[in-house]
Amino acid sequence: MLEIKDGKKILTTPVSAEDLKDIHAGDIIYLNGSMTTCRDVAHRRLVEEGRELPVDVKDAAIFHAGPIIRPLENDKFEMVSVGPTTSMRMEKFEYEFVKESGVRVIIGKGGMKENTERACKEFGAIHCVFPAGNAVVAATEVEEIVDAQWRDLGMPETLWHCRVKEFGPLIVSIDTEGRNLFEENKVVFNERKEKAIEEICKHVSFIK
Repeated sequence: MLEIKDGKKILTTPVSAEDLKDIHAGDIIYLNGSMTTCRDVAHRRLVEEGRELPVDVKDAAIFHAGPIIRPLENDKFEMVSVGPTTSMRMEKFEYEFVKESGVRVIIGKGGMKENTERACKEFGAIHCVFPAGNAVVAATEVEEIVDAQWRDLGMPETLWHCRVKEFGPLIVSIDTEGRNLFEENKVVFNERKEKAIEEICKHVSFIK
């Protein structure tokens, strides 16, 4: 479900392709509901080893992150810090991952490329960037760690299944049309680069 609350675009899981059709690259959104941390090894287990994810992420969100977790009593956990890790490491897996898992919202750091663009366009998903350096803030937006799976992978790689409230801000970097904010910005920046270099050289020509 998509709603506008106090000027914010808020997605609540389960998320449908219809919910995402009016969300575009460059938009800022927030997430309510189900989000699972899922990074390198979990992607490899699903895509390369054909293992089914022990957490259902269909129509929900994954977060490329390696959190710091505080164990509590009765097999409960508290999120201490959860900053994004570099999404590009998952790029080679992401098309197959989205196809097999049915995930709708992918969250991480930095841009992704053709595999993720194709997945978002074909299967109705988006990739978003959580601002780096705000891992403790992100942890405060995790209401509860509901479950922890594949604990054999260690704290960073465990699938931490969370319930989140207005998790964000999330900057949409790839939308369901396959538009890629990072790649579009590269074109713009490269167009400006030569002129900027020319101007800078006027002021530093004395440097040998």
